[in-house]
Formats: sequence, C-alpha cells, structure tokens
Amino acid sequence: MNDINNEGHQKSSNIITATELKSNLGTYLDYVIDNNEVVITKNGKKAVRLTPYLTDSDRYFLMKEKALDYRYGGKKVSYEEFREIYEKSDMRMEFINGEIVLLSSPSIIHQEISGNLYVGFKEYLKGKGCKVFYAPFDVHFRKEGFKDPDVMQPDLLVACDVAETTDEKGRYMGTPVLVVEILSPSTRSKDMVDKLNTFMISGVREFWIVDPDQETILVYGFKDLDIDHFRTYRKQEAVRSYWLPDLEISGNIVFP
Repeated sequence: MNDINNEGHQKSSNIITATELKSNLGTYLDYVIDNNEVVITKNGKKAVRLTPYLTDSDRYFLMKEKALDYRYGGKKVSYEEFREIYEKSDMRMEFINGEIVLLSSPSIIHQEISGNLYVGFKEYLKGKGCKVFYAPFDVHFRKEGFKDPDVMQPDLLVACDVAETTDEKGRYMGTPVLVVEILSPSTRSKDMVDKLNTFMISGVREFWIVDPDQETILVYGFKDLDIDHFRTYRKQEAVRSYWLPDLEISGNIVFP
C-alpha cells in the first residue's frame, strides 16, 4: 500500500472511500498525476480506480520499472547474490550495507557539474600516474571490520592504483584516493551518511559532496579511518583538495 504525504495533508492509503475523495480531491489528483493509482470504495466495495493518463507504451515501461523496483530495490542479499543479480541485469544498482539500491537517471545540472569536475580533474592529473573516472563505474569498497564490501558507482573518482588492481576481466578492484558524489533529492541522506561512512572506513582519502541547490562543495579528509578534515566551499571560492597536492578548482567553473 502506498502512502500520500503531501505537505499540509494527513497520510492516507491508496485505497480510499468516496467521501475521502470528495474531501481531498486535489490531493488525490496530485497523487495520481505522480504516476500512482487510487482505488475508491463505495459501501465497502471497490468501485472505481483512478490512474494517470498514459499511452499504452508509457504504461508498459512504467509498470515494468515498478516491477523491477519491487523485485530488487531494498532487497537484502549477500555480496555473492548481488554480483549474480547485477551480472544478469541491465539496471544501474549499488550494494550498500547488504541492501540493493537502484539508481535513477541523473538530471541535466548533475551531468553539467560532473562534466565540469571531470575536466578539472583530468587537467590536473596529466602526467601524475592517477586517473579520473565517471559513473557508471563500479567500485568495491572493502570496509574495515566487515566481511562484505559495498559496491557503489560514485559520480566521479580519482584512482592511483589502477594498474595493480585491475582484474582479469578488466574491472577495477582497488580503492580510490578521492570520491565525488553530486547530491539529488533521492540520494541526499544516502550520500551524506551511508556513503560517507563507507568511504571513511574503506581507505578512501578524500570525499567531495557537491550540493547543486546550495552551490556548495563539502570536502572531507580521512586519516586512520576517521575524519581528519572538513570544510565547506561556496561557488565564489576555489575548492582545494585535502589529499592531492596543489589541486584547486574554481567553484565558478564547477557550477553552471
């Protein structure tokens, strides 16, 4: 059962009475427009179903996506099970704390920021032996004290151990020195809590959190599996790396 939680309204299930529909018509219409369904009952029996207006092809892909989300999203599996599922799927997914997390498509501003940072890192790394990669690019973060690693697709990462940690299938199995995540409404809490903890205890040296809404970049520096440095940079400032010597990128270049 889905819940409605629009600001200013109480939560209601997606099966409602005709009276509830009359009292909160606007709320339920908004809920349906957001690609949900509402079933209206009369005299205790299901009478009417409200669904979003979609073409046949749109409805097919929407239902397929929801079925996949129900099948995999939030599912608790082992590391080995995740790898088996991932190999057979064409969906983008991560494995965090034993749970499968499905990834949505990024926004335009997300891609612009990612591209701007990639160019800045690429220019800095010329002749330095390290490489910058952008998503989708799997990284197996092996956390201190945990049996199974987390598998994530950071928006950007800088790796200096590519040659010695690439397996026979051409997959990177090392630990990046720097990881960047660009926030979105759906990933904000995950990036700022779960991923920060994973990066910190898996040997990553530096973590940048880019906030497109606030136009800020949070830079965390890690030492001995703990936070050693933290600073917030704004758009008008130059972002300085904690770990990479002399790396500096202007915030005006990062944010479009």
